[in-house]
Amino acid sequence: MQELERELLREKYPTKDAITTEIINLKAILNLPKSTEAFMSDIHGEFPAFDHVLRNASGNIKLKIEELFNGQMTPKTQQVFAFLVYYPTERLAIVKQQFSCPEDLHQWYLDTFDDLLKLLKYCATKYTRSKVRKALAPEFVYITEELLYGDFHTADKHEYYAQITDDIIQLHSADNFIISLCHTIQRLVVDHLHVVGDIYDRGPAPDKIMDRLMQHHSVDLQWGNHDILWLGGAAGSSLCVANLLRICARYDNLSIVEDSYGINLRHLSLLAEKYYDDNPGFRPKLTQPNEQPSEAELRQITKIHQAIAIIQFKLEGPVIDRRPEFKMQQRKLLDKISKDRKTITIDGKTYPLINGCFQTVDPNDPYKLLPEEQEVIDQLTAAFKNSEKLHKHMDFFMKKGSMYLTYNNNLLIHGCVPVDKKGNFEGLTLNGKLYKGKALFDLLERNLRESYIDPDQQDDLATDLLWYLWTGPVSPLFGKRVMATFERYFIADKATHVEEMNSYYSLRHEPWFIEEMLAEFGVDPKTGHVINGHTPVKKGQSPILAGGKMLVIDGGFSKAYQKTTGIGGYTLLYNSYGLQLVTHQPFTTREKAIADLADIVSTKRVVEQELARKTVAETDIGTELKKQVRQLMELLADE
Repeated sequence: MQELERELLREKYPTKDAITTEIINLKAILNLPKSTEAFMSDIHGEFPAFDHVLRNASGNIKLKIEELFNGQMTPKTQQVFAFLVYYPTERLAIVKQQFSCPEDLHQWYLDTFDDLLKLLKYCATKYTRSKVRKALAPEFVYITEELLYGDFHTADKHEYYAQITDDIIQLHSADNFIISLCHTIQRLVVDHLHVVGDIYDRGPAPDKIMDRLMQHHSVDLQWGNHDILWLGGAAGSSLCVANLLRICARYDNLSIVEDSYGINLRHLSLLAEKYYDDNPGFRPKLTQPNEQPSEAELRQITKIHQAIAIIQFKLEGPVIDRRPEFKMQQRKLLDKISKDRKTITIDGKTYPLINGCFQTVDPNDPYKLLPEEQEVIDQLTAAFKNSEKLHKHMDFFMKKGSMYLTYNNNLLIHGCVPVDKKGNFEGLTLNGKLYKGKALFDLLERNLRESYIDPDQQDDLATDLLWYLWTGPVSPLFGKRVMATFERYFIADKATHVEEMNSYYSLRHEPWFIEEMLAEFGVDPKTGHVINGHTPVKKGQSPILAGGKMLVIDGGFSKAYQKTTGIGGYTLLYNSYGLQLVTHQPFTTREKAIADLADIVSTKRVVEQELARKTVAETDIGTELKKQVRQLMELLADE
């Protein structure tokens, strides 16, 4: 132990009794059951479904109610009680309307206090009192602890407890007390949340998801390929800005940019109105059927969609030229268009163009932006760099996020580890050095962090790598050889639309490959797992691969993918009993869920069951606590 550490410990534990007490406390904690972790991925802006799964703890709260109250509550009563725990404010408003008699409401409050305290105590069994206290609402800590740990059968205290509960009601604090208990239960049932990428794009409310995550007591984030566009935009990449705006237009989500983040699209809209017409190939894909835009709005979005797509394709050319190490020359396609703008020649084959919108493309200098286009993209990039709310969310993303994470013997990655067909790690050569495997992830994360800190930096490579993360051939977040955006817009022949997946996606079925990957990232290859998102698990496919060592948890939170997946998303739970994969049915609406008690039907599949319950000692936190115990024992020996 370093002398500085020793001195700090002496200050914190100045006496032998203080040291001894802390050793006893830490060693006791090591023997508690491991707390529950939850894993989600690919939420894609679907806030109501995400929020509901957080509130019901992937179905765990309902399960604990059943375990505790079977034989005491009917299934219907259990369902009503569960929704009170999920949505206490809203359900209280509904319940109170059902009582015309104050005495009946008073009794309901007393019964509900009792049931919630029983459930809270049941959920708190694997935690120390200190940790439970930190989870309680500060204004009710004393009252809750008295009621939670009190002996109601002791005659001396019976009137004492009755007075507390009566006063809570008489002083009009009953609703707030119930709400606080429900929120504490939600917090204790899942101790830590992992979001394995792609909070953004497709769905309408990623900003609300970020607000919710910023309130969460314990969370980490892995960056997804869609998230990187927003991080890149905030870090000053015009190409990231153009890509994310194109996707927002494609999915009728421009309101996120304007209304949520206060970024003015007026100049882009004026440019689009000046140069572009209606175009069926650029009509937005509507993923929110209850919010149908007017025909005029659809035409406006269609024009914006074309304008920003052409700006994006123009911006790509200079980056590809100055970065031969990216090996993306085949993605320069504007210069392959015929002068009459009717055909394009790729790899010696000529294709007719459809949905053409090349009005601003100069055949003699196809990648040159018009002065108006340059002005628009400069204005938009500056707006992204200066949006206060966007930076609040992206600051949180940087603080809690990473390219990958090793946590409790699991490796969390959103996309892939790029490999060739034999499973050898593929990499990117920069300045004469090859980066592959874990080193590639570390390089790209380091670059993103440096770029984000200084969005006005003049180092082109740093900014170009932000875009490479989105679409590069060996980007761990992309996972394909090419992104055929241009072809999908402008060429009817679907053979040109194929985007070859990295060999990782076929090899991840093989246990030997997963073991090699785990070892590369410092995870025990025999007992560890890879937890992966990014690619929706299609109907009929299993999310459990490589003999249970690879778990793919992109199950379709996004409505855009639910026809492919047939479900409403996966979550993964890891508690002291092992790993459980939870399948969720599609969510309807928050209002319908609350009014009709319409829970997401969740089914659980055991992935791996522990022979003995896993304890805190067997976790990363346990490793740290054991280190603290050793240091305290050394300090004690000096006394």
